[in-house]
Amino acid sequence: MRTGLFSLEAMAQGTVDFFNDTGGYGFIETEDADDDVFFHMEDIGGPDLEEGQELEFDIEQAPKGPRATNVERL
Repeated sequence: MRTGLFSLEAMAQGTVDFFNDTGGYGFIETEDADDDVFFHMEDIGGPDLEEGQELEFDIEQAPKGPRATNVERL
C-alpha cells in the first residue's frame, strides 16, 4: 500500500539475470517472486543494465507475469 511518497512495503531486491540490449528488456532474479521478473528499459532510463547488476524495485502482476516497476540501481 502506498501513502504519499512513502511505501509501507519494502521494495524487492535482485540481480539482472538476462538483458537483451537490442530489445531493451530483461529479467531480474529475486527471492521475492517465484519466477524471474520482467523489466523494460523504458521503466528505468539511463544507461543499459548489465547481467549481475543489483537492483531494487517494486513487483506488479502483469498479464504475462511479474513485472518490475520503480526500478533503481544499487
